[in-house]
Amino acid sequence: MQIFRQLADVPADFGPSIATIGNFDGVHFGHRWVIAEVVAQARSLGIRSVAITFDPHPARLIRPESAQPLITPLPQKLELLAATGIDAVLVLPFTSELSRMTARTFATEVLQQTLHVTELHEGENFRFGYQAEAGIESLEALGRELGFGVRVYAPRHLRGGAISSSRIRQMIADGDLSHARALLGRSFAICSTPASGRGYGTRYTVPTINLASYSELLPANGVYVTSLTVGSGSSSETFEGVTNVGNRPTFGADSFTVETHLLNFHPIELNESTPLTLTFLHRLRQEMRWPNPEALKEQIGRDVTRAKRYFNRCRAAGSKLHSAPRQASQTT
Repeated sequence: MQIFRQLADVPADFGPSIATIGNFDGVHFGHRWVIAEVVAQARSLGIRSVAITFDPHPARLIRPESAQPLITPLPQKLELLAATGIDAVLVLPFTSELSRMTARTFATEVLQQTLHVTELHEGENFRFGYQAEAGIESLEALGRELGFGVRVYAPRHLRGGAISSSRIRQMIADGDLSHARALLGRSFAICSTPASGRGYGTRYTVPTINLASYSELLPANGVYVTSLTVGSGSSSETFEGVTNVGNRPTFGADSFTVETHLLNFHPIELNESTPLTLTFLHRLRQEMRWPNPEALKEQIGRDVTRAKRYFNRCRAAGSKLHSAPRQASQTT
């Protein structure tokens, strides 16, 4: 997949292409359904497929006081988009200048002149241009004028509502990992590195890893069954784990941590820049204050036992930890 970080990076001979525009936070089941149609249509015509997205998320510039944490920061989002088979992603820097661009200018300069779009695929609630001035009817009118068609998608529904980034974000924030997994089409995961100042050496021998400070979306405070992938590529290794997200109230410490106890641990190579991918699989319980460290230790033992049972059931059923949901409905 090619990645273009600004309009000037797009080759003059790029296109013709079929495109879709969006923030794609989470790259959820609904996003991937539209992108799959874009990719299939482009391949059938022997032309390029491209997704257009923005960095930072537009809300962080336009409404910073109410901007939400991201399900998938840009590097993770690009990895997920690459897995869809799309040919290219154009990441437009979302600046004050871009926020003031009219719908007509955007359609002309980005879609027609740069990407040579012949067809644009969008959800029926799509809006663009200065102050979200243009909707689907305006987009279709611009398409007729500038030479591209528009294919419109109704929302897909699953688990009693439309699949959307905002709905998934709320589920994760509430600790509802099962429903979030169904809408995402995979388990929710975050990418980080080990916390600094923990004495990580070349050879790490303690079966507990704290993640570095993480500013994007995390599930509700509590204890979770997780898997932790240490490293990247062919040299990576994945451990089963139990993760506490919260402030460790038993110790009276008001210091937020994401701390993972590795169940099948053995000494590993680790330093403060080692990539870590923490995947949240199942919520065990809410975070609690215990009367003393001994009571907490006993509870951790019970948490570990339940986590081991979870993994044993998965293995016995032959299931995958990142299983996909059932087919979503297109009804509205």
